[in-house]
Amino acid sequence: MHTGEQPFKYPLTREFLEPDWRRLPGYKDVTTAEWETALWQRRHTVKNLRELQVVFGSLLPPSLLESMERDIRARATMSILIPPQMLNTMDEKDLWNDPLRRYMLPALDDRNPDWPSHPKSSRDSLHESDMWAVEGLTHRYPTKVLAEMLSTCPQYCGHCTRMDLVGNDVPQVVKLRFQLPQKDRYEQMLDYLRKTPSVRDVVVSGGDIANMPIAQLEPFVSALLDIENIKDIRLATKGLMGIPQHFLQDEVLRGFERLAKKARERGVDLALHTHVNNARQVTPLVAKAAKRILELGFRDVRNQGVLLRGVNTNSKDLLELCFTLLDRAKIMPYYFYMCDMIPNSEHWRLSIREAQQLQHDMMGYLPGFATPRMICDVPLVGKRWVHQVKDYDREKGISYWTKNYRTGIEADDPQAFERLYEYYDPVYTLPAAGQEWWRRQAPVFAER
Repeated sequence: MHTGEQPFKYPLTREFLEPDWRRLPGYKDVTTAEWETALWQRRHTVKNLRELQVVFGSLLPPSLLESMERDIRARATMSILIPPQMLNTMDEKDLWNDPLRRYMLPALDDRNPDWPSHPKSSRDSLHESDMWAVEGLTHRYPTKVLAEMLSTCPQYCGHCTRMDLVGNDVPQVVKLRFQLPQKDRYEQMLDYLRKTPSVRDVVVSGGDIANMPIAQLEPFVSALLDIENIKDIRLATKGLMGIPQHFLQDEVLRGFERLAKKARERGVDLALHTHVNNARQVTPLVAKAAKRILELGFRDVRNQGVLLRGVNTNSKDLLELCFTLLDRAKIMPYYFYMCDMIPNSEHWRLSIREAQQLQHDMMGYLPGFATPRMICDVPLVGKRWVHQVKDYDREKGISYWTKNYRTGIEADDPQAFERLYEYYDPVYTLPAAGQEWWRRQAPVFAER
């Protein structure tokens, strides 16, 4: 039965093709064999603006280049690192407005001039390192831990929630460093999990496991599979989208196949989580890698995106992304997080009310099991659906949240379940009275 005009039209109309990299001046002579090789991608990863100019040539507007240079000096919390695969998904005809450029290569003119940072922003906004049970192992939830295996990625995103630890130093941020030798860190993580039977779920992350040689990753995950209480293992990598060539290497696939076989024998669910923010990033190579991983016996490949203003914050863009993931690549839409309150991220962030509206507008199109949840990761609380807010002062942009478990730093806190925990909307989204209130408060926070 005809249902009339809908806000979002299905089926998808955009052609599903690998963008022709030869349209970019720097890649005009690159062969298909080279492009599909992980080593070539890594060797030609762009690490500075000079290399970016070589790729785009005259397609890179001088005004944008100058604005990115100023951003590196004054605002950027991450250094430049972008594989050719990711650059190839950008719209070279309009780089100023390209959503992928906006979060991978931020320009100073992108940022909010009045509020580049929220007064309550912080480097480790989720207190992950405060909750380390051992170095690199965040025990934040009762039955789940996060294992930060390394502090590098194949690509660096401007909005990185782990900007405190991940990547190279930049003028604004001297990064923290792991202190223990890698082998000792990994053994301490495993020893803690063997002694902590309440933990059943391990997220193996970083950084990005795509930067961890399979000869190191496989033994660690295999050791996790030997721990009786571990029932779920999630390998987290934006690299599946940023450098899918890595996951199509024979040695990586063989290692994943052995892990999948062992997981099935042990009755453990092994999944891979990736991070795609825009439909154009899902190309046939990404789909090929995701499908190969599923064929090896992984339970799921799931996507955890981030809501970023100017990138994906309308329902049409999000629905196109979700259907592209689901139909083209068999990747399950799972979460969309609100951008965390790190310094210089204010222009990307949404208010709680905006995220609630997006959740409303997403409902009813996708299958229920593939309808992503809009998530606010509340400091000292954890992941909450955006409609779980306990109270909400929309004028000041302060939402209040409760929780039902103690994090790793609250074992002796009798008020953990009664306390209201605060989260803050971007100041520029508030009415005039709310913005004025924050202008009066900002100097107080600066003094602290």
